[in-house]
Amino acid sequence: MQKVTLKELGQQLNATVKGDATVEITSVATLEDAVQGQLSFLANSKYRAQLEATQASAVLLSEKEAEFYLGNALIVADPYVSFARVAQLLDTTPKQALGIHPSASIDPSAIIGEGVAIGANAVIEAGVILGENVQVGPGCVIGQDSIIGSDSRLWANVTVYHDVHIGQHCLVQSGTVIGSDGFGYANERGTWVKIPQTGGVRIGNRVEIGACTSIDRGALSHTEIYDGVIIDNQIQIAHNVIVGQNTAIAGSTTIAGSTEIGKYCIIGGNTAIAGHLSIADGVHVSGGTNVTSIIRDKGVYSSATVAMENKLWRRNTVRFRQLDELFNRVKQLEKSTKGEE
Repeated sequence: MQKVTLKELGQQLNATVKGDATVEITSVATLEDAVQGQLSFLANSKYRAQLEATQASAVLLSEKEAEFYLGNALIVADPYVSFARVAQLLDTTPKQALGIHPSASIDPSAIIGEGVAIGANAVIEAGVILGENVQVGPGCVIGQDSIIGSDSRLWANVTVYHDVHIGQHCLVQSGTVIGSDGFGYANERGTWVKIPQTGGVRIGNRVEIGACTSIDRGALSHTEIYDGVIIDNQIQIAHNVIVGQNTAIAGSTTIAGSTEIGKYCIIGGNTAIAGHLSIADGVHVSGGTNVTSIIRDKGVYSSATVAMENKLWRRNTVRFRQLDELFNRVKQLEKSTKGEE
């Protein structure tokens, strides 16, 4: 079990230590669940009442909140971000693989960097390049001529098709498929004619991709995911989509082909984004929104209706269908009123 003192944490976080600097921390927890040896945090003042009862050995606090707590604390600018950094430091997640398992199939032409670990039954095809300290979990398949940058990690059963480039310090969760064919077909008198998807996928550095997500390869040019993007579970990213730097995309979102999403965007869960659109930098799309047109300006955008009793929903649905008729009637009444005036 790893241990670190408050003094050491304070140095790493550039924090002010309040109380006993020799207290040892082994893990992190919430204010309500924490016990001795654990560090907690207060990021929202509505939980301030829990400070008095917490059993944590120390708490991460802002300067504003520090006056409400008499115990050991680390005073920081942003308690939640500092919590994340301490959690990384004390992370006990096992490695995706240790060494190179004898059952792994590695093509002789593959270039394997120093410190690479490859799990059981993984397949590394011809022309693959794995940078230093890459971890490839059990059952993964890395297709021909793909490149994975140093210190990137793939959990079990990730499939990376051919000509996919993944940057450094990336994390890909289990079941994800990168580089599958985009949905490209031409229709010839009712018959679908497949268009070979000859582009690739290019993923930047420090990108994290959740479980069971699909990122399609480009039709001709590449699908591109820029540095610092975080992608949740069960997301569909279609061919030739571009996702800008440090954008976050929550679960069950679908993004149709050739759409470009800007930098620093937040896309809420279960969002559907139509194809061939562009979304400006800094846009926040609420969960469940259907984006069907270009978004040119930074801001918050929403479209979903809230849950309601089924009888009311049915009535409102009928009324929604009558909106056009109602609009025309109002316009006619306005004209009549103006005529009388």
